Amino acid sequence: MAPTALALTARLNTSALDSRRGVVRLHPEAIAALGIREWDAVSLTGSRTTAAVAGIAPADTPAGTALLDDVTLSNAGLREDTTVLIAPVTVHGARSVTLRGSTLTTQSVSSATLRQALLGKVLTVGDTVSLLPRDLGPGTSTTPASSALTSSVGITWTSELLTVTGTDPAGPVSVQPNSSVTWGDGVSGSPATAPAAAVSAPMVWPQAPAVSVDDLKGQHVQAGRLTEWLKLALDQPELLEKLGATPNLGVLVTGPAGVGKAMLVRAVCAGRRLVELDGPDTGALAAQDRQRAVADTVDTVIGGGGVLLITDIDALLPAATEPVSALILTELRKAVAAPGVALVATSQQPDAVDPRLRAPNLCDRELGLSLPDGATRKALLEVLLRDVPAEDLTLNEIGERTPGFVRADLAALVREAALRAAARASENGKPPALTQEDFTGALTVIRPLSRSATEEVSVGSVTLDDVGDMIEVKQALTEAVLWPLQHPDTFARLGVEPPRGVLLYGPPGCGKTFVVRALASSGRLSVHAVKGAELMDKWVGSSEKAVRELFRRARDSAPSLVFLDEIDALVPRRGQSFDSGVTDRVVAALLTELDGIEPLREVVVLGATNRPDLIDPALLRPGRLEKLVFVEPPDSDARREILRTAGKSVPLSPEVDLDALAGDLDGYSAADCVALLREAALTAMRRSIDAADVTADDVAKAREAVRPSLDPAQVESLRAFAANR
Repeated sequence: MAPTALALTARLNTSALDSRRGVVRLHPEAIAALGIREWDAVSLTGSRTTAAVAGIAPADTPAGTALLDDVTLSNAGLREDTTVLIAPVTVHGARSVTLRGSTLTTQSVSSATLRQALLGKVLTVGDTVSLLPRDLGPGTSTTPASSALTSSVGITWTSELLTVTGTDPAGPVSVQPNSSVTWGDGVSGSPATAPAAAVSAPMVWPQAPAVSVDDLKGQHVQAGRLTEWLKLALDQPELLEKLGATPNLGVLVTGPAGVGKAMLVRAVCAGRRLVELDGPDTGALAAQDRQRAVADTVDTVIGGGGVLLITDIDALLPAATEPVSALILTELRKAVAAPGVALVATSQQPDAVDPRLRAPNLCDRELGLSLPDGATRKALLEVLLRDVPAEDLTLNEIGERTPGFVRADLAALVREAALRAAARASENGKPPALTQEDFTGALTVIRPLSRSATEEVSVGSVTLDDVGDMIEVKQALTEAVLWPLQHPDTFARLGVEPPRGVLLYGPPGCGKTFVVRALASSGRLSVHAVKGAELMDKWVGSSEKAVRELFRRARDSAPSLVFLDEIDALVPRRGQSFDSGVTDRVVAALLTELDGIEPLREVVVLGATNRPDLIDPALLRPGRLEKLVFVEPPDSDARREILRTAGKSVPLSPEVDLDALAGDLDGYSAADCVALLREAALTAMRRSIDAADVTADDVAKAREAVRPSLDPAQVESLRAFAANR
């Protein structure tokens, strides 16, 4: 099915908050019609096609208008008041990006600073892009990238415009922490190349870092281990030698993007000589230049001793080995074997690293950093806001509302809140101070970097209390999902294990996904969503690996909810497929994750389907998806509540009787009821584009277009299945 596209009128966005941020503001109805969430990417087509992220427009913006800043207008080849075609678009994380800028900027700004300034932006070859970070406006940035830009080229960086000359892969890409971002003329779809001197020069840090070990909230155990290892290997090697062990030290630090892997190393190495090599930048070089860059860095650290830090080493030594990888590994062995030298490498994708790196004479030790929990997020916020003027902040609430946020995400959240507070202080002339409302607004903008590559259920403000019907469903989900996560001590006191999972089943359009969103919002849960068929892969072992990775992310971000939509496509009955056993192996992998040796702590699995009879019976036994909840089609009372909820934003004339309408909609699902009101509003617009309300005649005409979608035979079959269970 082709993605939805809308033809809207392009208008210039004059808001200073959005100045050159690469954001297109759309009416909520337009975002719903596109089938996307706020801050998803869209393509913009005028005389050329570009991409941007979609945000919610101000309340007084007409539904048919798209607000674009001047740079985005230019990228799409548009003039104000012309038509722009907007459609959803898939954006991949960039392996490499090349850009062209002014001579001063190109010679003065390093690729690491450039990558940090463009982090999270959506880029297309030929686009013009500013150096302003995506979540900041002019003059409000305090990030290291902004400070480095100011020291390199002065305040002129805020008005600097760059041109994207190449991306890999081709098409719209987003800049990630492990992307290689360099200056030069690139070819889209091909790895960017740059002179070796531009990226190979190692960074030496003789001074103490800005973050101390005490500020590494939630990472003190890992910091203690790394401190002890460095002390024994570098300061007291004679102790190991007397015991017959070599003092060589190689450590691989793993964890999600933005969790603070390099920051941990810099904090622990305070007072030591630290030599850094940027993995993505070096990995983007030609093979010969790559080997030379590593060799030069190794010679530098051996010459003066200290710690060699290689960030995102998966970009330098990928699992798909190349001939040059052997030479690079030889250089790293040389560094580890040298007296007074230790090697520390970081990676957010440890499975994507050349396995030879874990050899006993290289990185034989590993430290894992996980996503912070609610208490740790509160502690990190306290550190970030230690010297910031604030009024009546409830950090507990902010910590609970940010599941899946890492330290970098929380820093971005604080910056976005600061932007709002600074704008308010600029208008009223009062001293700036952060408020709880600033953070509430910032939470609608900042999306966790740690989950930027995964699909999530949109967690909004609707809770289970706002769901007017489904009384039995809400109670069952509260007992099976929220109680185990919110009251684990009660289960322990009573000596019972909480349910592992729940299966929601019912006819299409009856609100299964909607109630999951409300459940996640009620419990402040980190939600990992996947549709059944998305985990299937033609390569042997890839599908099982995807299942393991899904549950690994869920464990890291606990308390969390794994939502498997259309689960019948993922775990059908074994022995009935003709796909060389791929489906059977995926079923086995999922059963192992649910009821294997490694327990699921603070992780609940929720499946949804309209064909429960197709699911493998082993998945439905106690200890797995043991709680089966039937989502009934809405009756008259439920339809009335659905119509009232959906009609809050629709100006219905007094003659529209929702009670009578609800009683006359037998066979309509919840989605059908919402579609009926939407069609009635469109009918009113067809009657008059200036229509002020929706009349009963509009509703009557809409009923001719929106027919009931529930299949009586399917509903009876599902009721029979529920009765047998």
